[in-house]
Amino acid sequence: MDRKQILQWLRENEDRRLEPLWRQADAARRRSVGDEVHLRGLVEISNHCVRECAYCGLRAGHRQLNRYRMSADEILQCARQAVAFGYGTVVLQSGEDPGLTAEGMADVVRRLKAETPLAVTLSLGERRDEDLVRWRAAGADRYLLRFETSNRELYASIHPPLGAALERRPWHGLRPCLGGRLAILRRLRELGYEIGSGVMIGIPGQTYDDLARDLELFRELDLDMIGVGPFIVHPATPLAEEGAARCAVAGADQVPASEPMTYKVIALARILCPQANIPSTTALATLNLARGREQGLERGANVIMPNLTPLPYRVLYEIYPAKACLRETPQMCHACLQTRIESIGRTVGVGRGDSPRYRGGWTAGPSRAKKGTAPFPQQPGRVQPPFSLPRAIGGEPSGHPGTATSRAVAGGTPDVPGWKEVV
Repeated sequence: MDRKQILQWLRENEDRRLEPLWRQADAARRRSVGDEVHLRGLVEISNHCVRECAYCGLRAGHRQLNRYRMSADEILQCARQAVAFGYGTVVLQSGEDPGLTAEGMADVVRRLKAETPLAVTLSLGERRDEDLVRWRAAGADRYLLRFETSNRELYASIHPPLGAALERRPWHGLRPCLGGRLAILRRLRELGYEIGSGVMIGIPGQTYDDLARDLELFRELDLDMIGVGPFIVHPATPLAEEGAARCAVAGADQVPASEPMTYKVIALARILCPQANIPSTTALATLNLARGREQGLERGANVIMPNLTPLPYRVLYEIYPAKACLRETPQMCHACLQTRIESIGRTVGVGRGDSPRYRGGWTAGPSRAKKGTAPFPQQPGRVQPPFSLPRAIGGEPSGHPGTATSRAVAGGTPDVPGWKEVV
């Protein structure tokens, strides 16, 4: 499928004419990843963040947000719940939090691999190469890092610089830019992670050409996982004030942050990247609680991520407001999702649910190893790095605890007024 065809589908709004796209995506899904819907247990382990992303409710400048960081034992308890429900993967997600130290997270990963059969997915933002190496060596299987938009100017406008004080911190060393984020994704591939990325749909100022390029970049990056969802405005962010003006500049070419557009992007992502794991997201359920997830599954998706975060913390992980299922217990969510999946003639997946191309031996793309090999050959219960780990990795970043209790604390982040250490 070329750029012209992608644009035609993105601009198509007539239900009858979209039916062939839905059928093609569903057929590609069935051929490539089957009828199983894999459930990934999501644990939102920290809402601390040093970033000032213009769209995100966790941004450092959101002073009214109470902050928390889960303890290792709490994370392990959530993982045991995932095992009890029969999930094959646990996803550990956070803001970009330097309080989650390299060695502290490595210990958590090692415990997860030693005490459970779960695949471990990390989504912890942009981190130093040494951190990514250490976590892979500890046993982490996958890493999610969304590039959000392939338009460099738009990316820069919604991801402001950290500021000189934070950029000098030893735990960082990366200036936020699209090129840097794409370089991290390629490095994650070299390290042997399954890699996932994705975009927001309908960012104020995003055009149809931008979104078409996003989809082409999914294919170029040869992603194992693709997550897409509509932009949902948070009232405590700059885009809540600037969004209308940005949309006016884009005019008729502004992509709508709508449910139908999200289905179109899911379907096109499936056709362009048939073997990727693609979730039907919570954001879709937020827009359409009755049928959003099901329609995402019927139009190319094959993954759902039920939330295992303890309820007192879950309400504080407010990337956008009024998330679906915010106050459902994990038990309620599990039973509901099983019923929903079976209602559309699909089955709940068993096992880790690795990407078919990852299982098949790393055959596609210039950075892949030869068929039948992987950069980190695995043995039961452990992952072996192909080179020695730098001795200097690990230590606590200056001014931050290596291990913290899970008490929620007053709003703020390091080097930002209002920050309070977790003790």
